[in-house]
Amino acid sequence: MTQLPPLTDALLTLEQGVALLTLDRHDVRNALTGTHLIDDLVATAEWVNGCEKVSVLVITGAGSAFCAGGNIRDMAERSGDFAGDVAECAERYRRGIQRIPLAMQAVEVPVIAAVNGPAIGAGFDLANMADIRIASGKARFGETFLNLGIIPGDGGAWFLQRLIGYQRAAELTFSGRIVEAAEAKDLGIVMEVVSPEELMPRALKLAADIAGQPPKAIRLTKRLMKMAQRMELKDFLDVCACFQGMSHNEPEHMEAVERMLAAMGRK
Repeated sequence: MTQLPPLTDALLTLEQGVALLTLDRHDVRNALTGTHLIDDLVATAEWVNGCEKVSVLVITGAGSAFCAGGNIRDMAERSGDFAGDVAECAERYRRGIQRIPLAMQAVEVPVIAAVNGPAIGAGFDLANMADIRIASGKARFGETFLNLGIIPGDGGAWFLQRLIGYQRAAELTFSGRIVEAAEAKDLGIVMEVVSPEELMPRALKLAADIAGQPPKAIRLTKRLMKMAQRMELKDFLDVCACFQGMSHNEPEHMEAVERMLAAMGRK
């Protein structure tokens, strides 16, 4: 039996290659600050990378919200992650919430965000760190930092413009407006919008389909897709050649070829 990492404010399961992480602080709408969810997300990301049995990670929220981002009451009281002078506050960000984008960017398997409800501020940014987003009709999205007189300190300005382009990201970030699920699909923030009852079945079906692919090739392909965002084509093709050589020499490649040949023979 696979050993799961100990988590405090989230629930984690693993079944047939699909790891499901549920943010479980619905009492505070799954806020990332003032809870242990930062530690839980980072621990899960590190565990996924070290567990060969995981091929896909699905992230969702318990209760009515996906993730409310920062705890506004702590902001009002200048407590917790928001206490201290400039240097102290900056260091808390580095040692706190900024660990999430670094950990999520390093996840070696596809990540699906099943957005069950509002994803606001850093919660919106967390969803945007996933490879694929599927939203419930009850989901809402907002890059709302300016509404509070702060900036996207968790890297949201980096992720959002890469997802939907600079101009659309600028409008959402500068206005701080809330986007309903249907508009989020039109903007390209989410891939699909489904009913609340269909959200988890759809997300888990997609995850199962991906997990059915050869696991080592999945991880190499995820690495390639991330590398393609920052490499020149010639250098990227050199890496592709090396990764392809590795893939051709993996037993899972010949197993997949044999399955394909068998399927062709039945037609």
